[in-house]
Amino acid sequence: MPARKLALSDRARAEVADGLAALRTELQLPDEFPAEVTAAAERAAKEPRLPELDRTELELITIDPEGSRDLDQALHLAESGDGFVVSYAIADVGAFVEPDGPVDAEAHKRGQTLYAPDRRTPLHPPALSEDAASLLPDQVRPAVLWTIMLDRAGRQTGVTVQRALVRSREQLTYLQAQQELDGGSPRPSLELLRTVGQLREQQERDRGGVSLPIPEQQVAVADDHWTLEFRSPLPVEGWNAQISLLTGMAAARIMLDGGIGVLRTLPPAEDSSLHRLRRIAKALRITWPDELSYPEFVRTLDPAQARDAAMLAACTSLFRGAGYAAFDGAPPEQPQHAALAVEYAHATAPLRRLVDRYVSEVCLALSAGQPVPDRIRAGLSALPETMAASEQQAKRYERAILDLVELAVLRSAGGTVFDAMVTELDERRDKGKLVIAEPAVEAAVRGDRLRLGEELRVRLIKQELERGAVVFEPA
Repeated sequence: MPARKLALSDRARAEVADGLAALRTELQLPDEFPAEVTAAAERAAKEPRLPELDRTELELITIDPEGSRDLDQALHLAESGDGFVVSYAIADVGAFVEPDGPVDAEAHKRGQTLYAPDRRTPLHPPALSEDAASLLPDQVRPAVLWTIMLDRAGRQTGVTVQRALVRSREQLTYLQAQQELDGGSPRPSLELLRTVGQLREQQERDRGGVSLPIPEQQVAVADDHWTLEFRSPLPVEGWNAQISLLTGMAAARIMLDGGIGVLRTLPPAEDSSLHRLRRIAKALRITWPDELSYPEFVRTLDPAQARDAAMLAACTSLFRGAGYAAFDGAPPEQPQHAALAVEYAHATAPLRRLVDRYVSEVCLALSAGQPVPDRIRAGLSALPETMAASEQQAKRYERAILDLVELAVLRSAGGTVFDAMVTELDERRDKGKLVIAEPAVEAAVRGDRLRLGEELRVRLIKQELERGAVVFEPA
């Protein structure tokens, strides 16, 4: 879907800035780090606990969104005699953060990094998250190094995890990585990322797992130009994500075998939810043969097509209730992540998510045949609640930001009537949600006898910038 760049007026930018400030106050988001936390981080940045193992010969690269400084992962892939070797270096936050110290305590209050167009609210002070602990290029860094062996079909055959010194060779954006692959002469490791990524996607299909290629609504700010768009991920983003998923699955298996850890879980979909999706597909005039499973059906959808994109948006409601399950002894009653159709853990973003540091520490101990550190073991039980509160806050923040910017963009578009498609309806069919492709907006709609999948002209009827409220009705 197309993006529209709009130079917002000084007044509009000021109103959005005021709205974002009020939102941060309402959600009680922290502003700056307390002085003692910043000081502790700066001390830790100068005196990390460095491992003896040196793996700086690995020609690792990072692949992240443009402008990123908090680089959690660096990868290298190589062929072996009977398959592939994936080397995945994860920022070793534990090398810097003292358990129960000021930085650790503050991270437990925050839970995860929060993002807005105009600022970040980081999990750790920038001295660590954007400098000493980040896997920046040409810098020797302590890392948690995962070495995962795969056969020629992309199935895991072995794994080791240990602390090591590493050095990333280059920081690529997703676009740069995709352009290098499309150019026909990519570096061998990047070419193997495509190969292994595609094999892992096939493994996902074979398991019955599914990933939703949903266009993401996002805001970008450059000088006075604001972009509100629906952005579809590049293929390399999916292949890169498969390496992260592979590592999370390996971590989950280590913890389950060791009888201690924390999993990312998602309960199976209910039959009633599947029946509802089939009714939505019918309303959208999308063919879904009876014999076609849900994962197979999703793979027939093209997110570039409006009706298919609406169907994909509806599919996000199938799996609800994602969370974390900590265990010490017996495994959780429901250990799987239903969308992935396998046990899984968050293990690859410790600079931005608290739980990943715990997973790293548990897996390192279990892999070395050592007891899990007492402070890590003691902290596991509270993690699910901490992360759930953080996720709820992050979702509210993200949605409210989009609401604020949507209204500013709509005002700047110079009109109140737009072309839209109805993507969701309530049971009474008098209110629901719609998508406007230009500018890229998702909002509420009210009206009599609305039809799912209907393409119509809509009029903006409610504008409350201080609350980010945007509501439409048929024109």
